[in-house]
Order: sequence, then C-alpha cells, then structure tokens
Amino acid sequence: MKNTALTTTHEALGAKLVPFAGYNMPVQYEGVNIEHETVRTGVGVFDVSHMGEFLIEGPNALDLVQKVCSNDASKLTIGKAQYSCFPNDNGGIVDDLIVYKVKEETFLLVVNASNIEKDWNWISSKNDVGAEMKDLSDAYSLLAIQGPKAIEAMQSLTSHDLSNIKFYNFEIGDFAGIEHVIISATGYTGSGGFEIYCKNEDVKQVWDNVMEAGSDFGIKPIGLAARDTLRLEMGYCLYGNDIDDTTSPIEAGLGWITKFSKSFTNSEALEAEKRRGSERKLIAFEIDDRGIPRQGYDIVDNQGKTIGVVTSGTMSPSLGKGIGLGYVPVIFSDVNSKINIQIRKNAVPATVIKLPFYKG
Repeated sequence: MKNTALTTTHEALGAKLVPFAGYNMPVQYEGVNIEHETVRTGVGVFDVSHMGEFLIEGPNALDLVQKVCSNDASKLTIGKAQYSCFPNDNGGIVDDLIVYKVKEETFLLVVNASNIEKDWNWISSKNDVGAEMKDLSDAYSLLAIQGPKAIEAMQSLTSHDLSNIKFYNFEIGDFAGIEHVIISATGYTGSGGFEIYCKNEDVKQVWDNVMEAGSDFGIKPIGLAARDTLRLEMGYCLYGNDIDDTTSPIEAGLGWITKFSKSFTNSEALEAEKRRGSERKLIAFEIDDRGIPRQGYDIVDNQGKTIGVVTSGTMSPSLGKGIGLGYVPVIFSDVNSKINIQIRKNAVPATVIKLPFYKG
C-alpha cells in the first residue's frame, strides 16, 4: 500500500484507514453522518492526494487532449477547467477526469487514482502527434476544502480573492505560505469550495494552515465514506460503479460532456448512439418506504423480473431516505416511473427522480 504525504497526520487524528486504489486512505474520522453534515453546512477538508495528475505540453498538446477526451478542450481559456471522459474504442469509458488549461500549450489532466497506470497507457497509445507527457501523480498532493463556509474560512490564506474564482475556474498563486499552488473552484460534493494542488513536501504546511484558518468555522477532516455520500446526493458518477469500460457516456447521462463538434476516439459510434437512442439509461431513484439500496442489488419490475442493477446506493444523510443510481431499459427511465429494488427477500418500491437528490 502507498501512503499519501499526510498518512501519519490522519493516524494522529484517529482516522480509520482502509486500502483504496492502492493507497492507505482515511475512510472516516468521527463518523460518516457527522462529516457529511459538516460539509453540507460548514467546511471540511479531504486528503485526496491519491488522484493522478498528468501534464500534456507542447505545440500538439491540444490535438492529443482533443483526440482522447469527449469534451471540447478548444473552448478552454487559461484558468478554466472542464469535466470530461476518455471514451474507449468499444463504446465504453476508460475514465472520467478534469482538464485544466494551465498555459497556452499546457494542460493538466486529473484522473482517478485506481486508473492512473491504465489512463497513462491509454493516452500514450493515442499520442501519435508528439505531445510531451509527464506523470506528476507521485509528486503532487491534493486537498479538497468543501462546504458553504470554504471561501470565508480560507480567504486569510491567500492574496487571491476566492469569491472571484468562479465554478470550474482556477488561479495559480500563493496559498498557506506556499507559492505556485493551484486553487481550483471544483469539487465532488455539490456544496462549493476549492481543490488545492501542491507539491508533497508542502502539503503538511498547507494542511496545518487550513485546519488553523478553519478552526473558527468548525472545520473538520473528512473521510472517503462521506465523500461518497456527498457525491451520490448530487448524482455524480463514480468510476467503477456508475461508469466503466462497458458503459457509454450517452447512456450514463454524460451527453453534455460529449461534444460532436470535433472528432475524438470512437466519436462516430457514440454520435450514432445519440441519434438512435440508447437501449438503457442510468437513472436516479429514491426508496419509497424503508430500506437501503446497495451496489449490486437487482432492480426489478412489478412482476419480479430483473430489469437492471444498482450501481451506487446509500442512506442519504441529508434526506434520511435510501437513494441510488442504476441502469434500466429506457422504458423504465422516465421521472416518476415506479420500480422495485430487491433488498434481500423484499422487492422494495422506489421512484425514479430527477437529479440532484439534494437540492441545497
């Protein structure tokens, strides 16, 4: 197991550490519900340094990014980021990612921890344009400072006006006494905040300053378990659960990051799928009564026939009810459609809803 630069810090804070994507990662500190509520109403900080960072540079950097990514990176200006995915050759998804335009010929690609090697090999296999590639994953740390109090709590740590950094925009500058830090108005919680990229040797200073600056605002360290409940309440896809090598971005509801104004890997087949319509669709559902849906549970119709599978499920801390995502045939995908989730021996009624679950 790899450790992040902050593993000993998490141990000192009493975190429960578990293996995740090859790293020892804090899954929780005080408890999922407390940590979840902290982010929804105040401010919390996650160590997500296991994520991967690739630098794509040179005169042909944009050509390579455009070839491997579904979204249109030509729309990015310096200081802007976009959500995207890597389509594979068979209609599925290699990974989802965020693309940052750092300079005119420099892009930072932030990928999922479990896919770092796979993604690197995939991009390399498509790099016939001579773009320069650097894997920075082992040298950089990433903190996610999330919650409605994040701006107010963190403003004292930087000369940049945090309230001026719009969603999916970023600045490179001073933060917590460190220069050349990426301050990105992105996150995976739906409650606002920032993601901070810095070098491993600087992250302990950043963490300590973040905790000190946030102390008056009730800041707490947050584990991966609450990260999962927070993202699910927003309906954000998790790679390996809701999207993978077998799911197309169209059926996963990611048509909005799949731009056919340019050519990219497997774009013709995906465009044809969009025209004819997918056979199945990723839906969001709420349990009507009691019960907690879990990944892998069957989705059944009123006759008890299996029509799909739950890809993500939990008891929503904010809503106090069972919520989940899953794939079903398109005829069952309309909002307000009735389905059932097979929870042990019981087919528990559920209703298809429009995302997000949590409205804020």
